[in-house]
Amino acid sequence: MGFPADVWTWLTTASHWSGEGGAWQRLVEHLYVSGASLLLACALALPLALWLGHIGRGGALAVTLANAGRAIPVFAVLALFMLTPLRSAGYWPTVLALVLFAVPPLLTNAYTGMREVDRSVVEAARGMGMSGGQLFLRVELPLAYPLLMTGVRSAAVQVVATATIASMVGQGGLGRIITAGFATYDTPQVVAGALLAALLALLVEGVLVAADRLLSPLRRPATAAGR
Repeated sequence: MGFPADVWTWLTTASHWSGEGGAWQRLVEHLYVSGASLLLACALALPLALWLGHIGRGGALAVTLANAGRAIPVFAVLALFMLTPLRSAGYWPTVLALVLFAVPPLLTNAYTGMREVDRSVVEAARGMGMSGGQLFLRVELPLAYPLLMTGVRSAAVQVVATATIASMVGQGGLGRIITAGFATYDTPQVVAGALLAALLALLVEGVLVAADRLLSPLRRPATAAGR
């Protein structure tokens, strides 16, 4: 039948999707770990980046420190967490490792987006009597939104693709399909698991692109004008 056909057979076999340890369960686990990691990373990185971008101080140092963290392999961070009491805290070691992995693109893009807002527009808004809060919400944040969302999409795809490392420490997710395939020398299963993880990352990217287009504050005035 050939190798691609073997992979397709694995993916279309109902028993591989149902029951405990099936692909559906692993998919839900993968989404849980990825979603929790991304939400926590956004909660930590975005407010800090937006605030630093707004005041125009300290952001370059924060971005430099965050980007320096990219030099540390995420699996090394996970292995380090597994040597601490966190090893008995369920998915927390994986979530925290992925948070550290997701923070740099979120912080960098959000801060850069704020600092690239046209200063003449900012000064004009100040001249109109806008307060600092109004300036942030009505001018800076809408103009920084495209680059901010680029960082969110980049972080989301990276997190979803990397969450397979959870299986390396005995936790769930689509990585368990891959490691189980390695353990049984089942190459089609290994490829099927990797393919599912890749497709999920692409799906998340597509959903975020659609959400970006629907929620973008920059398209609302054009829509209103068209009416």
